[in-house]
Amino acid sequence: MKYRRRVFFTDKQKSEIWDRWQRGESMNSIGRGFDRSSSSIYPLLARTGGIRPPNRMRSRLALTLIDREEISRGLRAKMSLRSIARTLKRPASTISCEVRRNGGARLHRAAPSDAAAWGRAHRPKLCKQNGNAYLCRAISAKLIRKWSPQQIAGWLMREHPDDESKRVSHETIYRSPFIQTRGVLKKELLAHLRSTRAIRRSRHATMKRSGLGKFNDAVTIRDRPAEVEDRAVPWRGIGKAI
Repeated sequence: MKYRRRVFFTDKQKSEIWDRWQRGESMNSIGRGFDRSSSSIYPLLARTGGIRPPNRMRSRLALTLIDREEISRGLRAKMSLRSIARTLKRPASTISCEVRRNGGARLHRAAPSDAAAWGRAHRPKLCKQNGNAYLCRAISAKLIRKWSPQQIAGWLMREHPDDESKRVSHETIYRSPFIQTRGVLKKELLAHLRSTRAIRRSRHATMKRSGLGKFNDAVTIRDRPAEVEDRAVPWRGIGKAI
């Protein structure tokens, strides 16, 4: 049995896919651009419900790869952790934690340690509904009654003007059923949204912005020539209708 080779996209390709999706291109169109089928594009987009994830950035306070290379060189030169810390102008506790977390003085290496730190930093922030049973119940009940997220957000604001923990924006309500990793609203609630897409698409990201679906050089009925009024109108089918 022949198995299809798994597709892996580079970070640059993923960025281009998201750019094209936000411009309104279909999955088939995006797939053709990478010589792939739409089924290769869908998993990437569906992972976050069609909503582009924010670009990850390192904290300015975190150790950099250059810092870790200095630490590795210092360890090989038998320098003390305090001496390395003074060289990098960092607290000794920061250097000690870095070395201990990555195999100790004997096994510490800059590149693997930096990659491990980048992986550990990937902790998505919990959304406001997570752990808030009241918000989840209220939003779910209103969605089932066909309320729009804007109506729910407005209602919550009127009901709880002085309690910010019981209010949430309409955008957060929209995102929760689409992004199942948040674990707050069930995917079944998508059926109660007025736009019943499986993954979200921006209202402004449509191919119609590029002219698709529009008539070129169309003439409105107000601008039709006067002689059209004098034309004979065929009345076929009138007798049958009567």
